Amino acid sequence: MSTEKEVKVSEELLEILACPECKGKLEKKEGSGLLCPACKLLFAVKDGIPVMLVSEATRLSE
Repeated sequence: MSTEKEVKVSEELLEILACPECKGKLEKKEGSGLLCPACKLLFAVKDGIPVMLVSEATRLSE
């Protein structure tokens, strides 16, 4: 069993989602969730549903 999981978010959904903090574009970070490169926020994806709450996101260090 692999520890890396594919982030299951459709490309159509990814196109319309934006970071709730800066309104920037998000990108898939394989095995982790959706990443805002500008804010360095990582949003989890649970059962194919992105959790788009800043309070639930993980801030990555630079």
